[in-house]
Amino acid sequence: MATERNSRTPRVDRGTIVDTALRLLDEVGLADVSMRRLGSELGVQPSALYWHIANKQELLAAVADRIVPAAPVLLGEDLSPGAVARRLRTALLAHRDGAEVVLSTYALSLGTSPAAAALQAALRPAVAAELRPTVAAAILQFVLGNASVLQQRLTALRFGALTGDAHAMTSASDDEFTVGLDALLAGVAHRASEQTH
Repeated sequence: MATERNSRTPRVDRGTIVDTALRLLDEVGLADVSMRRLGSELGVQPSALYWHIANKQELLAAVADRIVPAAPVLLGEDLSPGAVARRLRTALLAHRDGAEVVLSTYALSLGTSPAAAALQAALRPAVAAELRPTVAAAILQFVLGNASVLQQRLTALRFGALTGDAHAMTSASDDEFTVGLDALLAGVAHRASEQTH
């Protein structure tokens, strides 16, 4: 009897939980991703999830790690900080509320180390070692902020809280990102050249 009951109990593991949470994020958005809903999707009581995930914040940190590619992927063949920043923004925008998930885990120091590592590696030729973490953090925060604002606007548009055109909003955000990133990197380059003189 016990074996029959166990065979009907869905098996969950950390990877399945995180995969399902990411799928739910894309389908319903961050506001509707809860441990209760996740348990329901997996066919288990929410309490069963806590064997694998301590709390919702840990869950979101694991989801953030899925959203942000590994440092070598972010670096790619173009090692420039601008290319890394653009790849990161693309990854954030590929998932509904992706920027908000990553931003919340970054703010609590629970994630985004691949992004920071990739940015620091890309900055290596131009920025002194002691400044790299600070400069990488500034770029990362700019990317997270820009992507987060765009995704919040698109969500507001979807629910009728904002009027406009999604394509126009995205295009304007792309332009703002390019201008802001260029200015930020120009400032970094200027500061680096001052230090070498």
